[in-house]
Amino acid sequence: MTQGHFSRRAFLKGASAAALAPQPLVADSGTSATPREGATFAPGLHEIELRINGAAAKVKVEPRTTLLDALRDRLDLTGAKKICDRGACGGCTVLVDGAPMNACLMLAFDAIDTEVTTIEGLAGPGGDGLHPLQTAFVECDALQCGFCTPGMVLAGVACLAKHAEPTPAQIAHEMTGNLCRCGTYGRVVEAIERTGKGGVK
Repeated sequence: MTQGHFSRRAFLKGASAAALAPQPLVADSGTSATPREGATFAPGLHEIELRINGAAAKVKVEPRTTLLDALRDRLDLTGAKKICDRGACGGCTVLVDGAPMNACLMLAFDAIDTEVTTIEGLAGPGGDGLHPLQTAFVECDALQCGFCTPGMVLAGVACLAKHAEPTPAQIAHEMTGNLCRCGTYGRVVEAIERTGKGGVK
C-alpha cells in the first residue's frame, strides 16, 4: 500500500478494529449513561401491569409478546391494526409517553412504567366526543377504508404536540412512517394543519 492510498482490505481491517474497540456510553448531558438493570423471565405467562389510556390494566403475557398483541388479544383494544407486523406501515401506532411508537416492535414488558395511549382513549376519560383531530379527519374526508386511520390520527396528535401549527412540510416529515393504501395523504395533511390552526368546528 502506497502512502496516501488505502486499499479495500486495509479499510475493512481498520473499520473492523474500530467497531470492536470498546466505546464509552455517553448520555446527551455528557454524563456516563448507566444501562437499566435487566431481568430474566422464564418462558410461559407472567402477569404484568400496564397503564393504558389513563387506567391500570393487568394482563398475562409471555416475555416475547408484543405490545400490539397484548392490546389486541388480551385487552380487546383492537384500534391498533396488525398489518405488516414489522414496523413498516404505522397501522399499529400508539403513543408511549406521548411519543408515537409502532406497537408491533415493542414488547409488552417494555411498556411497564409507561403511559400508553391508544385510539380508544384519545378522546379522554369515558371516551365521550371526539378529539379535535378526529373531528378534522371527518371534516376533511381524510379516510377511505379507515384501516390506517387510528395510526394516522395518533401520529398526527404527536405531530401537533411537537409543532403547535405545523407546516405541510413538517407534517409530511412527521407522518413519514404511516402508509395509506387509499392515498389520502393530502387530506390527512389538511386535517392536521386545520387542527393546528384551530379550524375545527
